[in-house]
Amino acid sequence: MSELKPIFNALLRSKAGALMLLFQIAITTAIVSNAAFIIYDRMTYLNKETGYPEEELFYFRVTSFEENADYNQQIELDEALLRNIPGVINAANFTAVPLTGSGSSSSFSVVPEPEEGRSANAAYSMSDHNAIETLGVKLIAGRDFTEEDVVFAQNYDKLPTVAIVSKAWAEELFPDEDALGKVFYVRNAPAKIIGIVEQMTAPWPSSNVAEKVVIFPLINGTARQKFIVRAHAGERAAIMRQIEDLMLQENNQRVITSLQGLDEAKAEYNASDTLMLRMLVVLIVVLVSVTALGIFGLTLFNISKRTKQIGTRRAIGARKSDIIRYFLLENTMVCLAGLVLGCIGAILVAHQLMAHYSLPALDYAYVVGTALFVLLISLLAVIVPARRAANISPSIATRSI
Repeated sequence: MSELKPIFNALLRSKAGALMLLFQIAITTAIVSNAAFIIYDRMTYLNKETGYPEEELFYFRVTSFEENADYNQQIELDEALLRNIPGVINAANFTAVPLTGSGSSSSFSVVPEPEEGRSANAAYSMSDHNAIETLGVKLIAGRDFTEEDVVFAQNYDKLPTVAIVSKAWAEELFPDEDALGKVFYVRNAPAKIIGIVEQMTAPWPSSNVAEKVVIFPLINGTARQKFIVRAHAGERAAIMRQIEDLMLQENNQRVITSLQGLDEAKAEYNASDTLMLRMLVVLIVVLVSVTALGIFGLTLFNISKRTKQIGTRRAIGARKSDIIRYFLLENTMVCLAGLVLGCIGAILVAHQLMAHYSLPALDYAYVVGTALFVLLISLLAVIVPARRAANISPSIATRSI
């Protein structure tokens, strides 16, 4: 420890390099700790279960150009056609498709309007008695829709009186009681919860209603329809290739678009998050590499400036290990000062990210982990040039003056 004072004095004589390295370490620590936490948070989100057998499901859109058509009847014909395809488990018409980024949401209340009471937002979709089996979700309480529950309406002139909801939404609207059998209101129209699903994900998996979904048994035939089909494992691709021809054989006055697997739709929705993760990984690698090279370069520079001092110390009996320890201590002093600033900066950056981008609070374990990692990298970066300094011959060092 007696070497600390001469090391500190040596750093004061060459402040520019030490300060540049100090700030580089601080910036690296602040950015890498937040980037690592964001990567973990996004990876957790991307790997989260949705409640659906995504690789068994696909969807497509139908746009009809037939005038004066009975679209409700056409939906029934189309569903029957889809269910009769070999390898199909079930198929249903939906007004919104999960994980695609396109759908509807609303606030539902325990009291009718204009009364004020507890309410909860949810994504919602309309379908029929085939909805739950088609989606492949797990009903944990109550019952499924029956044919008698399904309402056929034009312009929503008649609303269903029952609904199946996700567990997350049921617990939010009825936090202290069993939601099964309870009534909630769509404005002033009542709907009874007849079934609760363990997990359903909304069309927007990253939204605040990601796991809050309500399904109503209602068919409202229009010229634009969406169908979801569930196939047996391994047979989806073959079935998807048949869809357009079969649908057009049934009615050729329409077009089939957006034929896509649900896992593919989810990947498209999350494409920006995936790209961000890759960019953050590259950023971390670049920052750590630049920091390590900076430490390596500064150490080499200091060795070239101190050849005489190193030779003198070797001549009066300093061992190679003493020279290596000297440069390790010098680097550690600079690194620790940078890490202190970097940890403070990491916390300040995290607060700004929380305020402006709604990110979760930074786990301080990432700050500590990053600081230890940067310290380790800095020690490894200085070992090679320090060993080179330790191998300087005293006679060569004195002749170099």
